Amino acid sequence: MKIVLTGGGTGGHFYPLMAVAAEIYNIAAEEKIIEPSLYYIGTEEYDRGALAEHNITFIHAPSGKVRKYFSIRNFFDPFIVLFGTIKALWKLFVLYPDVVFSKGGYVSVPTVLAAWLLRIPIVVHESDAVPGKANKLGARLARWVAVSYPGTSQLFPKVPRKKIALTGNPVRASIAKPAKEGAHEYLDLDKAVPTIFVMGGSLGAKAINDTILDALPELLLRYQIIHQTGPKNIDQVNGIAKVILKDHPYAHRYKSFGFLNTLAMRMSAGAADMLIIRAGSGTIFEAANWGLPSIIIPIPEDISHDQTKNAYTYASTGAAVMIKQRNLEPSILINETDRIMQDKTLRENMSKAALAFAKPDAAYKIANIILKTALEHEQ
Repeated sequence: MKIVLTGGGTGGHFYPLMAVAAEIYNIAAEEKIIEPSLYYIGTEEYDRGALAEHNITFIHAPSGKVRKYFSIRNFFDPFIVLFGTIKALWKLFVLYPDVVFSKGGYVSVPTVLAAWLLRIPIVVHESDAVPGKANKLGARLARWVAVSYPGTSQLFPKVPRKKIALTGNPVRASIAKPAKEGAHEYLDLDKAVPTIFVMGGSLGAKAINDTILDALPELLLRYQIIHQTGPKNIDQVNGIAKVILKDHPYAHRYKSFGFLNTLAMRMSAGAADMLIIRAGSGTIFEAANWGLPSIIIPIPEDISHDQTKNAYTYASTGAAVMIKQRNLEPSILINETDRIMQDKTLRENMSKAALAFAKPDAAYKIANIILKTALEHEQ
């Protein structure tokens, strides 16, 4: 059995693929199915270590990108997509997998088109509350479509409802559960002081990083801050924080990291009482699985059309408070943080709502659909 994975461009597309891959192997072992061979077709490996860890072979296929702004590259990209589709068509013809699983994004388009032309079954998963262009196309060609948010199925009007399943968004098993035991010691935190975990990431992190830095002198009077700044931002953030906190009595409560590995991420989640996050689906479903209340700040719609809808949908459950970036001022962030952190009942209710929203078996459900489709194709 051969299974092709595609989609990417961001970790929000790539890492759920890895979560599904792990479950494919688990189910195959449980059901005593011969271990499938997995392949990833994309414009780049994205995370070579993750591919190697999951025994996934990388196959290169170029793809163009649709941009909302003027760029000379918009003229050339349709030709790149065409070339990528021809290349993917040849690669799939030689490989001839039993199913192609797409997470969407511009990277997926050539492979999905090639699979459709070769009549290879396609399974699509949409991470966001509002489907992107690639998945709107892919869904019309797919045998099955999985969605993360309630209501997203209505945004695929040309896809029969019987082909759509609400699964949630896959979260890697390695970070799905917080590590509470030893977390404070690992991160050099005081157990008596409430902890806020800021997941700035890399894409669009600047607005959050700048606001956190401005709010630090006030926040550190009452809280500890774990701040993931993004690898490209850590030096600048540390330089500014050093100046701001030069004579601050609680400067030691601020812990900044460019990148958190798997263990450090789980430890940070285990120590945290609240999150400040962006509204990518991967981050939202991690927060939900961890059962932590959140302040959620979507990237503006003119940059990312999906995050605002993701944030609205998640906040409407009561698991999070949304602040639009144009309203993101230090005073507002401090007030909302205090409102949540100083109300135990509110935090408990937000945590319950987060856990109710989580779909911890999402990767398992999607892997089952993929294997079922592959087995049917084999026969």
